[in-house]
Amino acid sequence: MTNLITKNEHVFYMLDSLLRDEGAFWNSFYEDRNKRIPFFIDAPDENLVNYVERGMIQPGRVLELGCGPGRNAIFLAQLGFEVDAVDLSSEGLDWARERAVEKGVEVKFMQGNIFEINLPHKEYDLIYDSGCFHHVPPHRRVSYLNLLNNCLKEGGHFAITCFDAVGMGLDIPDMDVYKDRSMQGGLGYTFERMREVFFEFEEVELRKMKEITQPADTFGLPFLNAGLFRK
Repeated sequence: MTNLITKNEHVFYMLDSLLRDEGAFWNSFYEDRNKRIPFFIDAPDENLVNYVERGMIQPGRVLELGCGPGRNAIFLAQLGFEVDAVDLSSEGLDWARERAVEKGVEVKFMQGNIFEINLPHKEYDLIYDSGCFHHVPPHRRVSYLNLLNNCLKEGGHFAITCFDAVGMGLDIPDMDVYKDRSMQGGLGYTFERMREVFFEFEEVELRKMKEITQPADTFGLPFLNAGLFRK
């Protein structure tokens, strides 16, 4: 990071440095695969399965942001989608690659920061985010929206699951993130705040995730919001 701020990116990197080292955190997080973490199960999100079953999204080229161990990316690849999947964690991606090999599907897994990695321009029919956005700090929201606009085709879809502000008790004012130098494990969003952030996109569906009792073929928890938008 430069000592002299002359560009907007310098401000972003400065603010990034006030918060935790995300790469190191997520590598440590995925090291123990036996931890009782709900989304460590090998099953896709119930809302994503529902979109496919209802014909709301069709097979095409997909980018998954923050894919972790790959459960959603692999599900889509099994259905014939061409899938690119990005994550910060080498540990998470190693797990995802092992799962993909076991199931005999091809996914292009890429390690890196979603704001720094080189991604194709306007080539994706779908961008999917299951739990990445609520770990994006406030100063990076504009970068996130730019990514969506730069990478999605016209008419393409963006789908997301993220923390519900009330259900998770994470209705945190943006300013407090920098006062406390912490995102408290993630930022929660109401439906109203999600609509405000993604106002440039057409809302197709916005609801709570359904609770899915495990073991099951899909994953869902009621403290997560699920949204589908169209560019």
